[in-house]
Amino acid sequence: MARRRAASRITGPRAGGAAGTPSRFTATSAGGVKQSLKPAAEPEAVEPEALVATAWFDSGTDGEPYASTIRFTGRHVGARGGRTPPATFAQDETIDAIVPGTGPVSITTWVYGLEPGEWEVKAEPLGAPPGFRDSPVRLHGAGRGPVSLAAWSWRHWAVSTATATSLKTRWAPLAPLAPQPAVVPGIYLALAIVGFLVALGSQAAILAREHIDAGSSLAASVIALVAGLIGAKLWYAILHPDESILRGGWAVDGFLVVAPLVAVVALQAFDLPAGAVLDATAPGIFVAVAIGRVGCFLTGCCAGRCTNSRWGVWSSDRRVGARRLPAQLLESGAGLAIGVATLVFVTSDGLLVHGAVFMASLATYALVRQALLRIRAEQRKVHRTLPMTAAATGLVVLGVGLASLHVGALIVP
Repeated sequence: MARRRAASRITGPRAGGAAGTPSRFTATSAGGVKQSLKPAAEPEAVEPEALVATAWFDSGTDGEPYASTIRFTGRHVGARGGRTPPATFAQDETIDAIVPGTGPVSITTWVYGLEPGEWEVKAEPLGAPPGFRDSPVRLHGAGRGPVSLAAWSWRHWAVSTATATSLKTRWAPLAPLAPQPAVVPGIYLALAIVGFLVALGSQAAILAREHIDAGSSLAASVIALVAGLIGAKLWYAILHPDESILRGGWAVDGFLVVAPLVAVVALQAFDLPAGAVLDATAPGIFVAVAIGRVGCFLTGCCAGRCTNSRWGVWSSDRRVGARRLPAQLLESGAGLAIGVATLVFVTSDGLLVHGAVFMASLATYALVRQALLRIRAEQRKVHRTLPMTAAATGLVVLGVGLASLHVGALIVP
């Protein structure tokens, strides 16, 4: 389901007459003398806050994918006059491709600039936006009806109707961290750190077994790690030219291309066998990929396309929740399988060529990843992605091979 920008309308009373001008009025004393009175002191200004609301409806049972717009409306509970922030709001959220048979579908909206406090929130379907085919939004199989505010159960992994109709605002910068169905804010960063620690720990253990200096290898790995993160950010910026480079995401392709190349240079500088060290690094890297993709699934990034298949898993793209192809979990499983396989080869006594394990594992992962990209909800805007990744992977394989030949350690003694 593609994202569409929300349309909002916020209204409310303003203090005084003209904007920014305090009002004045007159009163007559008992003696008939008119006195000019100043109004009571304005209440202290209150910083507007944000409100996060989620609604859900049933996708229906049959038919072609369709689009629908859900309107969220809110009214401030016990709103006081004379406030600059509005007392009501209306905001529309459009879902471009609802797949019938996927079961419950949730939609989350963020409304900013509101009076702090409690708001009564409602949601209703408006039908398809202009240019899209209309289709009735079925609620609990009963045909078109009011959309319900949503509640999420981690225990049952299911969305349901919320018992309360009022929501509280929160400090605007923290609005992206508000709870929503199937999303754990911050879990990606936490699991990414765990993955990096696992990768470095496994590398150190394998290098110790091979009697290679772990200290210098760790320094080279940290240098490659920093360079890889920069590469991941730049690769994402190339694939998503319309997004801010600071607020945008990270592309693992960029990391897996840049980090090994920088590692080869750093290992050469430390006079270490590049092929052997990269082989020792491979199991940890792909186990880290497996851990990180679980974080993606729970964060709602890299989500798969909506599906009515029995193999679908209910998950979110951080805005729309629905049954989806579990692209992140499939990539996590692939990373784990590659990591275990490389560990078996690296720790066996039958390894004949240094660097071969790393080169083979990288090429395998690149092929698997390109296949999985085709089941994601967000299709890449750059159509040359596959040739770019293939060329970059080939460059890495060539670099590792040449580095191993340079130090005379291509063949294992």
